[in-house]
Formats: sequence, C-alpha cells, structure tokens
Amino acid sequence: MAMLKALVVDDASFVRDLVKRTIRQRFPVIETTDAQNGRRAQSLMSRGMFDLILCDWEMPEMSGLELLQWMRQQPQYEKVPFIMITSRGDKDHVIEAVKEGVSEYLGKPFSPEGLSKKIIKVMGSTLTTAMGRTGKSMEGPADAFKESAALLTQKREPIPAPVTQPTPAAGAFAPPVQQSSKPAATRSTMSLASIRFAESTLKSVVKDINLTEVRVIARRDQEFPGILDQAVVDIETGEGQMARLNGYVHQLQAVDKRQDTDFVSVSIRFVDEDPKKMEDLSRFIARFRAGKR
Repeated sequence: MAMLKALVVDDASFVRDLVKRTIRQRFPVIETTDAQNGRRAQSLMSRGMFDLILCDWEMPEMSGLELLQWMRQQPQYEKVPFIMITSRGDKDHVIEAVKEGVSEYLGKPFSPEGLSKKIIKVMGSTLTTAMGRTGKSMEGPADAFKESAALLTQKREPIPAPVTQPTPAAGAFAPPVQQSSKPAATRSTMSLASIRFAESTLKSVVKDINLTEVRVIARRDQEFPGILDQAVVDIETGEGQMARLNGYVHQLQAVDKRQDTDFVSVSIRFVDEDPKKMEDLSRFIARFRAGKR
C-alpha cells in the first residue's frame, strides 16, 4: 500500500514512464503522479501534497528551475526533496540549481540504479521507515551501474565543430567514404554527434536526420548500447548552440554486409515534445540537408 506520493514532471512521456516504472518496481510504498510541464505540476502541487518531486529542466510553459523557485517559496514545500533530472549537466547549471534549493541532480540518460540511489539519498529515514513497514529491502543489485550524474557534473570536452572530410590521421574517426562527383570544395561537411548513454558516450557522424529520429555512423571499436536504451544526442546546431535531444535506441545495424565491418549504423528515436527543441532541430535539419546537396 502506497504511503508516500511523488510527482514526476517531464515533457517527454517516454521519460515519465521510465521514472514511474523504476519507482513502482523498487519503491512500492511511493505512489506516482505525472505532469507534462512545470505549469501543470504547479497546479497539481497547489491542490495536493507530494513527498517528492522529480523534474526535468527544459520544458514548455514553465521550466524545472522556475518550478523549483516557486516551490521553495511555498511553506508546505520548503523542505520537500526536489530531484532535477535533465540532460543539462554543465557546471553553471548545476550551481544555479543548487542555489535555488535543488536536493539532488541526476543526468539523462540515467540507469534505474542511479535514480534509485538519488531517491534513497534525498528521502532518507522517511523512505526507510515506509519500506520497513512493508518488510521490503531497498538494497540494489551488487553490480549496480555507476551513477550517470557523475559523468555529467564533470567537465566534458566540447564536441568538435563540423569539419570537411579530409583523409583521416591514424586512429582518427572516419566514416565509410563514398565516391562523390562533386569537386572537393563543394562537398558537404560532416555533422558530428556525441550520443550519451547511462554508461558510455558514442562519437559518431550524422548520416540522416528528421524531426523523429537521427541515424548516425560510428566506429565499431567503441562501446555500443542496447536496443531501447535511453540516449541524449548532443549536436552543434550552429552559432555555438548545442541541441541536447532525448531519445532511445531504435536500431543497430552493420554498415557493410560482412561480420568484420568497421562501422555500425545507430538509429535514435527522439522523445522530446518541447516546441523550442523542435524549432532548433528544424533549423539544423534545413542546414544539414542543404549541405548534402
């Protein structure tokens, strides 16, 4: 029987479902309610009381940071745990969230173990007591994954800007080269993408992209994810702007029809529903297709 209540806030229903499923499986004493943005969450929080808030940062209508700021001004929510779950892991944003009173910060993509540890940490004895009444243990598996947030709070190397396709140096990444009839000066440039998973990051080249998915080519000697694994696709969209698109692995396929192929094609389906992200992605797609002509 549920004794505690948690509110899961994210504009992507896929992410909300992942969080709710993890809580349902590992903490049966917590009942979950979800909201697609901060404005909806604010309405639910005004009408009822929640013991835990798990919230995305970038959402339409009201961001996670704005919801956190409002929440800390409400006497009944002044000390309620707030976990920010987001693909934004740069140091400045972490510091900003901490200043506004965030309890913990978890980076996308996350593992169930990483999320569980954060929930246990912020809820402390409240959760321990509730779980104890059911006779269930909160211990995770012995080989629990490392928390993905640790990767995101470290300083990451910036993704290189798109460059022309030269002859690669030894050991450098290079996708399969196709012969082109265009003069060298007019051939399209490569768009590089860094795809983050809970336990690894895949360096790749964008082969095709639309509003629902991206297909990239990556060297086989890297660590690859599994089908349906969460992913965050980092792409430079121009003028120093970075798109961080949430999704999941839809397809893995060998580039060549032989077992010893050096390259693998990875398709990532997007789950973001934020109009701003879709607008930025549309502009990038237009430039990408223009460069392929």
